[in-house]
Amino acid sequence: MFEKDTLSVTGGGDYGCFDPISPPIYQTSTFGGGAEYSYSRTSNPTRDALQNCLAELENGQSAFAFSSGLAAINAVLSLLKSGDRVLLSDDLYGGTYRIAVNIFSQYGIEFEFCDLQSTKEIEKRLCGARMLLAETPTNPMMKVADLKRLASLCREKNVIFAVDNTFLTPIFQNPLSLGADIVIHSATKYLSGHHDTIAGAVVTSNEELAERLNAISNTLGNALSPFDCWLVLRGLRTLPLRMERHQENALAAAEFLKAHPKIGRVIYPGLKEHPGHSVCCAQASGFGGVVSFTVNDGSLIESLKRGGRIIKFAESLGGFRTLITYPLTQTHASLPKEMRERIGITKNLFRLSLGLENKRDILADLETLLSRSN
Repeated sequence: MFEKDTLSVTGGGDYGCFDPISPPIYQTSTFGGGAEYSYSRTSNPTRDALQNCLAELENGQSAFAFSSGLAAINAVLSLLKSGDRVLLSDDLYGGTYRIAVNIFSQYGIEFEFCDLQSTKEIEKRLCGARMLLAETPTNPMMKVADLKRLASLCREKNVIFAVDNTFLTPIFQNPLSLGADIVIHSATKYLSGHHDTIAGAVVTSNEELAERLNAISNTLGNALSPFDCWLVLRGLRTLPLRMERHQENALAAAEFLKAHPKIGRVIYPGLKEHPGHSVCCAQASGFGGVVSFTVNDGSLIESLKRGGRIIKFAESLGGFRTLITYPLTQTHASLPKEMRERIGITKNLFRLSLGLENKRDILADLETLLSRSN
């Protein structure tokens, strides 16, 4: 087996005639001849190239590319039936909360939100559950769950264990190798990495789950288009290099913010004082490119929301540009107020996604943002 930085460059399989270095975009809805491919909703060579590469990177057997990260979540939740109970991270992306509570709960599926750092609590609540859906690190409070321990508990209880690996990517973390049944990605983020496509992915090594996911994709018609598959695959070619730079900049930003008098709490697993630091070190080879922090002075909120010369105020993360996000009114606005307050999503919390710029320029822009008045 090749190393991850080699797989990201070479993965995807044979691209057809003429031996192209970059896979062709099979921008066609249908194929003639009655051979391997017939209709692009069902299968497409460009999508297969992406899916093969994703499966290799995640140490999985089957991968499925979807039209968005939420489409990927939708596919995983579609494995459930009425009467099933699901445990989820209490601190999770607002869109995942929204699709669970506003859509799937209508079909008789029960959702419980838990602190997945507490394995004792999870062990009690797993009894009778059908699925455990975890984010680690979580968004935006950067909680780290012990994936090996959770996987062991899920096996004991016959519970499907799904992990959203968007923040660390297969370059830094491989949940399937730690015992998870399913890995989910918002490929919009680091996998594509260029702020130019919306995509999602699901990877598994379980043949039964793969067969069902394939049927769900074909039936719901939410597979990723050939051109967007090509964009994500192009992003994968530089993913290892980008992740190293994202992490380098994130650690520099975390250290800078930690020492700044106007900053309260800095939340980043790469800091040794982070409560999940040792667990992250044990199950991952990196800490990612996202840093959350609180400001001491509420008057800084509007200043940060205006962004800077380099740091852009915008939703999303994982692209080449450094973005600052306000979870309270952006990514996590759909969470109930009491839930936001319980997990720490307050008016003083910001999330910083470090891009690929020079770290000295990023830190200088941060200093400007924190120094200017409203």
